[in-house]
Order: sequence, then C-alpha cells, then structure tokens
Amino acid sequence: MTLEELVPCDSSKMQAVSEAVERVLVAAQRQDRLTVGVYESAKLMNVDPDSVVLCVLATDEEDEGDIALQIHFTLIQAFCCDNDIHILRVSGMQRLATILGEPEPATEPRDLHCLLVTNPHTDAWKSQGLAEVASYCAESRDKNQWVPYVCLQER
Repeated sequence: MTLEELVPCDSSKMQAVSEAVERVLVAAQRQDRLTVGVYESAKLMNVDPDSVVLCVLATDEEDEGDIALQIHFTLIQAFCCDNDIHILRVSGMQRLATILGEPEPATEPRDLHCLLVTNPHTDAWKSQGLAEVASYCAESRDKNQWVPYVCLQER
C-alpha cells in the first residue's frame, strides 16, 4: 500500500494545503528564496540550516523504486527533523514543473525532487500560505505522521 492510497487527495483539507504549498513555492521562487535540487538543497542545509523554513520532497509513483533517491530523502528528512525544519512530501511532479515554470522539453530540466524554501533572518517575509503549510505539518506530527503528504492536482 502506497502513501497515496492511505491519504486521500481529494479531501477539502488536502486541497487547501495543496493550494497553500503552490502559493508558497511560487512566492519563494519569485523572491529568490527557493532552492531546487537534492544536491543544491544538501549544500544549503549544510551551510545555513537556520534559513530553511520548509523542505518539500517530491516524487511520483515511478520514483518509488529509485533507491538512491529514497536514501537521499531519508538523509534529508533526518537532517530536517534534527533542525526543526518542516518537511512535506508531495506527489504531482508535472504540476510542480508547471507552477515553477519549467523550461521547454528541449532544455535540461531541473531536479524538482527536493525544494527548500528559505526565510531571511528577519521577519520581513511573512506568508499566510507558509503559516497554513506549517500548521498542517504540525498537525500531522501530532498524529505521528512525521512527513505529511500532499497531492498536487493538475488544474
């Protein structure tokens, strides 16, 4: 049984959190506060973990068999837990590529499997969407779901 089968993608709560995740990622990208890629994310967390406020781990069903990716995810999740960084697992790689404005198929795509949203060390950047996502992560942890899941839906 997969995570997608355990957590329904069509609930109103899931839809609201999914939309909040999308708003956060778009705003972070626009403000140059989004780190994209497993390797780039690991480098940033090593240098400045206090600036990271959200870690998004994205996979689709075909990625479940990628052992190297799963090992990277396990290490990133452990690091995030140790550093009190909210973690969210999402499916819907195509939707993720769409909202982040991925380049045309002829160019090399970015590695969207790991995304970090950073926050400056000031309180200047406040986001209602980030507060929604953080609340969802906290609620999930209270239910012993340490890495909550969100399904990004095509629109």
